[in-house]
Amino acid sequence: MADTEPAKPLHNMFFAIACLIGGLAIVFAGLSFVTNMQVADILTWIEQNFGLTFSIIFGALILLSIIAIHRFSKTQQADIFLYWHQIGIQSANAISTLALTFTLLGISLGIGALSEQSLTPENVNNVISILTKQFSMAFMTTVIGLPTATVVRAWVAIIYTKRNAEFAKFLPSASAE
Repeated sequence: MADTEPAKPLHNMFFAIACLIGGLAIVFAGLSFVTNMQVADILTWIEQNFGLTFSIIFGALILLSIIAIHRFSKTQQADIFLYWHQIGIQSANAISTLALTFTLLGISLGIGALSEQSLTPENVNNVISILTKQFSMAFMTTVIGLPTATVVRAWVAIIYTKRNAEFAKFLPSASAE
C-alpha cells in the first residue's frame, strides 16, 4: 500500500486500538491465570498502585507508539517514514519520562506525607503505611514504564534498520555517522 493516497488516520487509530485491546486482553488473561484474580480486581489493583492519571497517559502513549510503528513500517515514502519514526522514538522517550516523573512524584508525596505529621509511637504504623503506599506507586511506575519504553525503542529501531535499506538513497547511511 503506497502512501500516495490520502492518509487514513481513522484506519491507523482503529488498528492501534485493536492492537492495544488485543494486547490488553492477552495481558489480563495471563495475569488472571497467574494470580487467580478477576479482571475487575486486576483493574482495581492497577488503579491503586499506578493511579488513574498515570494509567491514562501511559495508555495514550502506548497507543501513539502503536500508531507510529504501524505507519512507518508500512509507508512507501521516505519523508513520512522519517516523520513516523521520530514519533515512535519520541513516544518511547515520553513513556520513560512519564515513568521517572511518577517515580519522583510518588517519592515526593511520601516524603510530604511524612513531613506533615509528627512521628509518635502511636501513629508510626499509619505514617509508614502511607509512606510505603506512595513509594510503591513510585517504584511500580518505573518497573513498568522503563521496560515498556525500552521495548518500544527496540521495536522502532529494528523496523528502522530493516526499512532503512529500502530508503538508503533518502536516509543518512550508518557509515556517514
